[in-house]
Amino acid sequence: MTKKRKSSLLSKVWYILWRLALLMVLIVLLFRFVPLPTTAFMLQSPYPVTQKWISIDKLPSSMPLAVVASEDQRFPEHIGVDFTAIINAIEQYSDGDGLRGASTITQQTAKNIFLWSGRSFIRKGLEVGLAFSLEGLWGKRRILEVYLNVAEFGKGIYGVEAASRHYYGKSASQLTTRQAAQLAVLLPSPKTRDPRNLTANLNLRVTWIERQMRQLGTDYLKSILEE
Repeated sequence: MTKKRKSSLLSKVWYILWRLALLMVLIVLLFRFVPLPTTAFMLQSPYPVTQKWISIDKLPSSMPLAVVASEDQRFPEHIGVDFTAIINAIEQYSDGDGLRGASTITQQTAKNIFLWSGRSFIRKGLEVGLAFSLEGLWGKRRILEVYLNVAEFGKGIYGVEAASRHYYGKSASQLTTRQAAQLAVLLPSPKTRDPRNLTANLNLRVTWIERQMRQLGTDYLKSILEE
C-alpha cells in the first residue's frame, strides 16, 4: 500500500470515528432529559424484556441508597471511575485474594446502555471513557435515575419498577427499606437470585446492606437527589 493510500485510509477511519463520537455525544445529551426506550443489554437479552420507567422522585429514598450502599459507596465522591477502589482491588489481588470488580454505578450504567457483557480491555476502555462522559453531561442524579431504571434484576427484568411489580406485586414507590435492600442484593447475579427466596448467606448480605444504609445516613444522597 502506498503512502498516499495509507493516508487516505487513515483519514477515512478518523472521519468515521469522529462521526461516531459525535453521534454518541448527541445520544447521551438526548437521554439526559427523556427516558431511555431500550439499552444494549436489553437488545442482547435472550429473554422477553420487561421494563417500566419510574422517576427517581417517585422512589422511596431507601431505594437509591440501597444500591449505593451495596454497589458503590463512593458514588457521590468519584468522577465516574473510583481509582481508590481500583487500587484496593489490585492490592488485594497481589495479596492472594481473587480479583474483584471495581466498577462504579456510572461505569455499570454506561456498560448497560451502550456496550456488552464479558471481559476485555477494549470494552473496559470504552466503559471508562463513557463513564467520564456521563458524569460530565448527565450529572450524578441522572446517572443514578437511569441506573435504577435499566439495571437487570432478573431474567429479562430491567429497572426497579418492573422488579418491584414482578417480585412484590406493587410499584417501586411503595417499597420498604428491607425490600429495597433485597432488590439491591440481586444486582451482581440477577439471573440466579430471587429476593423472595434468598439463601442464608444472601439474607446476611441484605442485613449488611441495611446496616450500611444506616451508617451512611438518610441524607447521604440528599445533595445528589436535589440537583
